[in-house]
Amino acid sequence: MRETLQVRQERAILVGATLKGEKELDPELKELEALAVTAGAIVVDKFKQRMDRYHPATYIGHGKAEQLVGRIKRFDANVIIFDNDLTPGQIRELEKIAAVKVLDRSELILDIFATRAKTMQAKLQVELAQLEYTYPRLTRMWHHLDTVVGGGGGTAAGSVGAIGTRGPGEKQLEIDRRLVQKRISALRDELAAIDKRKLREIDGRRRSFKVCLVGYTNAGKSTLMNSLTDAGVFVEDRLFATLDTRTRKWRLGGGDEVLLSDTVGFVRHLPHHLVASFKATLEEAVNADLLLHVVDISSEEATEQLKSVNEVLREIGCGEKQTLMLLNKADMLSKRSMLETLSTTYPDALCISAKTGIGLEDVVVAVTERLHGGEVVVRIRNGHANGKVQSFVRACGKVLKETYTESGVELEVRIGRNYLPELYRLKPESVEEMVAKTPKRHLAASRR
Repeated sequence: MRETLQVRQERAILVGATLKGEKELDPELKELEALAVTAGAIVVDKFKQRMDRYHPATYIGHGKAEQLVGRIKRFDANVIIFDNDLTPGQIRELEKIAAVKVLDRSELILDIFATRAKTMQAKLQVELAQLEYTYPRLTRMWHHLDTVVGGGGGTAAGSVGAIGTRGPGEKQLEIDRRLVQKRISALRDELAAIDKRKLREIDGRRRSFKVCLVGYTNAGKSTLMNSLTDAGVFVEDRLFATLDTRTRKWRLGGGDEVLLSDTVGFVRHLPHHLVASFKATLEEAVNADLLLHVVDISSEEATEQLKSVNEVLREIGCGEKQTLMLLNKADMLSKRSMLETLSTTYPDALCISAKTGIGLEDVVVAVTERLHGGEVVVRIRNGHANGKVQSFVRACGKVLKETYTESGVELEVRIGRNYLPELYRLKPESVEEMVAKTPKRHLAASRR
């Protein structure tokens, strides 16, 4: 019956291979299982292999590949997913032996991104990453198109082409590669135009203090974004629920406001093609004044996840950026050992729960302190003609006193030290520092 028809889910066997003596980052293949489920597969079996060296033809060796064939028959599996990155030759050899589809970690992640992409920018970025991944893995599919023009000398086939066109001709694989290269070039041009627009957007926010949420996928960044700004970002307990960057105003109180951006989540061994193609999306983190690194402390792999995020941040040039660590999901803690370990290693980290609101007041206080960077009261003398100075100090500081004279205006302004370089660039007649003040706040509530 039509009403009973369903799309058949693929049955997957997960494979993880490591060298002897190497530390296993995901011994139970939990993350790979979560990725497979997110992609829509049913995990029916897990297969692990420790070896002295990786086999150049099949990665795990012919003996283990034959064992996989038995597991495929036993569990009626139709796809094998590796937790490693395989070469095109290894994938072809394994598919020849197993007679089922073989995917590696990068291809699985790219597939998930393809299903999550909603905006035009995200779709273009995912398509570019997929084509760059696929290009070296193209195979010859059409044997009857092996020779498009030309033929062999004086043979009957040689009469196919006119003088100057005879020869071996062009292989269908070469045509496919040329088409892929043309599409890659077109996508890069489109994304370059998007990059320029994105940079103009970011340049327009130059006077605003920019805060960016970063962290492992499913750490709770979107939930935190909604709790702080009522942004209405889509939230789901699945990997890569959010692909597109959202930026919203975050009102801290006392007239202070910043721009808060949510970014795509990171995973261990995020494919390089994906990092490169999502450059425009990650630009928010690169240009942020402050990163809020959200860590899921309810996860047993929290420490490894933290290291993976730091590795990607270094890769995109954010390794030295000012960062505030937020230990999220405190309401789901079964053991306090992870919290105690991370609190000792990162004494300035704040323990929060984005879902219940625990500790969010302390986040506001900490961000406000970094926004002002220590306040200072300055006396500014400015001519009537230079209206940009008055506009700037009203937008970024608090005017305490204002006196007009024939030659101009004198202002006493409380402003964050972070804004002083921009103030000097506007060239007022004089700027005199009067009182320095560094607010002191107590964050003890977050450490209980």
